[in-house]
Amino acid sequence: MINKIGWSFLLVIGSLFGYNSAFCTVKLPMLVRDSMILQRDSKVNIWGWADKDETVTVSFAGKKYKTKTGDDRKWKIVLAPLKAGGPYTMNITASNQITLNNILIGDVWFCSGQSNMVHQMDLHKERYANEIAQANYAEIRHFWIPTLTNLKGPNEDLPLGSWKSANPKDVLQFSAVAYFFAKSIYERYHIPIGLINASVGGTPIEAWTSEEGFKTFPTIMSTIKKNKDTAYVNGLNRKAIAANANRPQPLLDKGLLAGRQWYDTSYVPKGWHNINIPGYWEDQGIKDLDGAVWYRREIDVPASMTGKPAKVALGRIVDADFLYVNGKLAGNTTYMYPQRRYMLPAGALKPGKNLFVIRVLNNYGKGGFVPDKPYYLSAGSDTLDLKGTWQYKVGEVYNPETRFVAGGGISAQNQPTALYNAMAAPATNYTIKGILWYQGETNVNNASEYGKLLPALIADWRGKWKQPDLPFLYVQLPNFQEVQYVPSESQCAVLREAQLKTLSIPNTGMAVAIDLGEWNDIHPDRKKEVGERLALAALKVAYNEKDVVHAGPIYQSSNTEANKIILTFNNIGSGLITNDGEELSRFEIAAADKKFVWATGKIEGNKVIVWNETISNPMYVRYAWSDNPDGANLYNKEGLPASPFRTDH
Repeated sequence: MINKIGWSFLLVIGSLFGYNSAFCTVKLPMLVRDSMILQRDSKVNIWGWADKDETVTVSFAGKKYKTKTGDDRKWKIVLAPLKAGGPYTMNITASNQITLNNILIGDVWFCSGQSNMVHQMDLHKERYANEIAQANYAEIRHFWIPTLTNLKGPNEDLPLGSWKSANPKDVLQFSAVAYFFAKSIYERYHIPIGLINASVGGTPIEAWTSEEGFKTFPTIMSTIKKNKDTAYVNGLNRKAIAANANRPQPLLDKGLLAGRQWYDTSYVPKGWHNINIPGYWEDQGIKDLDGAVWYRREIDVPASMTGKPAKVALGRIVDADFLYVNGKLAGNTTYMYPQRRYMLPAGALKPGKNLFVIRVLNNYGKGGFVPDKPYYLSAGSDTLDLKGTWQYKVGEVYNPETRFVAGGGISAQNQPTALYNAMAAPATNYTIKGILWYQGETNVNNASEYGKLLPALIADWRGKWKQPDLPFLYVQLPNFQEVQYVPSESQCAVLREAQLKTLSIPNTGMAVAIDLGEWNDIHPDRKKEVGERLALAALKVAYNEKDVVHAGPIYQSSNTEANKIILTFNNIGSGLITNDGEELSRFEIAAADKKFVWATGKIEGNKVIVWNETISNPMYVRYAWSDNPDGANLYNKEGLPASPFRTDH
């Protein structure tokens, strides 16, 4: 049996210094290990490193394969295709022997992107508590790749990792989107599903593309070249650090002064004012304040809630927070996006008055508590609402002279090729069924270029995996931010359009999520529907099911008759409907001047007719063309939403 700890240590050292040192024994990459899932019906690579001229034998599924290392001390064996099944044992023999157990043959999906692909089941365990409790799928397995960057070139291996099966404990660390995708596919075909997850929050598509993928992007190629110069990168970072270090130091938060901390139960509050939770303080009488604001409230807790563990839900807070309960720190989150779920141990609460104090830090924009999120205290079967009137006091005010200024240096994970080199390149030897991609939020500011960057990534990865027809499935950005009730421009809509146009590339599929977002959360909670819609796309693109309705209506063409524009769609399924039974909503129409106004629309058979009585010569139509097109209601009868689109290209 493989000595995982010892060999893992050697592999980490090897990844830092390369695989040029002499080896006495054969070594395997991190992905090739116990409990892995190998791709069915395909030739599969098994590879590693050993001493020069070492003979390596792999015994698997009744066959033996032999090879010999070359001067580079690398070896690779190609296994013959196998049908789905297992478990199997694999023996790798050289001057040493490695035995790998519990290997399954099934379908392997490489999952990548930014935070909405990262988001683990653990972050959505309230919504999916039953799903987590019922997760007993030994044949669905997940390999998590930790964040790692390399600006210079591709790594040969990954850091420590392991294959975990879907059970109530380990599924908490599965990507939620990837898990629900895998569950849908597994329940349909009953074959093992492997998920390799390489995703990092807040990262652009450029970081996931290899250097070869940017050959037609001269500006990016120039950046890649400069970033390979360690002296250049270090120089920029030193300048950024020095710029902030030389700024005057801010005054200490008044609420933290020794002997009079505002969270202490002995502190007597003076000069505090009323404020509501949830809500931003800029909307409640505090103008343009960046800094630290303290919130305070005494919560009357019944005896039935004491003596047992409790949970505090504080929605989302912009940007960071510290929660104190009865004078003790109970939780802390350092950035704005995660929903706050703080657990209190038994004994933290007492019968009667309990002091809750929250220190909120905000760096720019509106600060405070995001509306339309859960705010409560629960213990056992009892719940107390934490919304309502609190008291606040300002502890610290940032100003341009004292506040930290981000930027100036280089954040490696946002640089071209950095994440591909470290997190994707080491996996390209591993034969896969397809790719799941959920990314785009970070590229909204260069949305028009995304129409070139996404196809470039697809071509790049298909080339790196040496699978020219590799299925590539992706999520179109969901609705997000404030609803606008007049036609307007939208960079989010432009990026969604770039994603829509990418469907012209063969063997691609898109999950429309325009109805699954939340106006106040870039990480919407409804991950199950996203995964299931990706699975529907997979049935068509990867599993070649001809009769499946895999997506909602996609705009195909239009023609004008008098003052009306008639729209034709693909993917109409059993027919077009509005999902709410109301009139069509979120269609816009314009004449040659492109001054869009809301359109009246109706469904006639498999077409949509739109018009506005004030426009006699209409030329252009838009649908769901905004950051958050609330009320967009064109669907097919299978319950799948139409993609946003415009005809004024």
